[in-house]
Amino acid sequence: MRLTIARLGHLGDALAEGPGGTVFVPRALPGEVVEGEVAAGRMAALAIITPSPDRVCPSCPHYRACGGCDLQHASDAFVAGWKVDVVRSALAGQGLAAPVRAVHTSPPASRRRATLAGRRTKAGALVGFHARASGTVVEVAQCAVLCPELLAVLPCLQAATVLGASRKAEVAYTLSLSDAGVDVAATGGKDADATLLQAIAQLAEAHDLARLVWNGTPVAGRRPAQQSFGPARVVPPPGAFLQATREGEAALLAGVREAVNGASRLADLFAGCGTFALPLAMQAEVHAVEGDATMVSALLAGARGAGGLKRVSAEARDLFRRPLLPDELARFDAVVLDPPRAGAEAQVAMLAQSGVRTLAYVSCNPVTFARDARMLLGAGFALDWLDVVDQFRWSAHVELVARFSKTPPQR
Repeated sequence: MRLTIARLGHLGDALAEGPGGTVFVPRALPGEVVEGEVAAGRMAALAIITPSPDRVCPSCPHYRACGGCDLQHASDAFVAGWKVDVVRSALAGQGLAAPVRAVHTSPPASRRRATLAGRRTKAGALVGFHARASGTVVEVAQCAVLCPELLAVLPCLQAATVLGASRKAEVAYTLSLSDAGVDVAATGGKDADATLLQAIAQLAEAHDLARLVWNGTPVAGRRPAQQSFGPARVVPPPGAFLQATREGEAALLAGVREAVNGASRLADLFAGCGTFALPLAMQAEVHAVEGDATMVSALLAGARGAGGLKRVSAEARDLFRRPLLPDELARFDAVVLDPPRAGAEAQVAMLAQSGVRTLAYVSCNPVTFARDARMLLGAGFALDWLDVVDQFRWSAHVELVARFSKTPPQR
């Protein structure tokens, strides 16, 4: 069947209209004419009859098999424009305009945090990303997105998989590049007895890992696996959330700083380990709220050890079930909101009823952001500007930072 691609879906799949309805076509681009067999609404194997001018040669030799990237076949300009369109479409679905100012795209080989899969084989072990829509593990001896420091520990992870993985289950390795080296949190492996722990610890020593935790058990901690947030040095809990690239974090932080500039008392909600709270504390008092108590403890420890910060307070609180109420928000000049993909519907409802007049919203899901934005605009806020931040280069993932403000009523 020969089809012409109409557009990309929100997950990066190309869409075409066939005789039986919409056909999903992986790794094609709008305007391309493609040919192949269609089964269950998908064209899995295709020939490009007429390529798009935006088509480029993928930079990674594993691209066809690996599911880690979706859009290496598209030019950088196309991907940036498409991600802006994803945000605009989400907001348009709520009847809102998108005042996009800029797109910040992280460079290749800059991902400092990723989760890889490890699986034992008869010949040894495979460590890599899953194939697209599959449980197959694709070994990535080279990778166009991971930073070199993470790639360098793949032999260590392969050896650990041989030692500690069963033949029926995968090990998930969450890797983070800390200031002190690579930090590894492994889950899904065998329950570790003393012999296995000693063998894995020797691997960590031989490969100079900063920290290795196996199924929640600390195995090696050669150096504190600290992250720098402004002047603070924070040691996150194993596997804790971290912005995917330094460049992406810097772009988000710059937007947040601009949005709340001039505020003297800030609330940072869904604060994590202090990515925004601690740098912002150089200019303002900050109250950080985060649902994970271990992350709150890490944030406060980092604040205590840092110089030049204004007052930092924090609390562990589930903001989905117990959002800050309007009277609690009354003491803040501005709020920073950085929720997970589900958004912050309950907390936004309280912000809409509060006297807060400035909000920096960081989002990793344009759909839930648009839902929350509609609630804020309905309460009298304006969406002043929005920057798109592409930390997950060549993927369908989109992040953004936006400023909302409310003008005081006229007297």
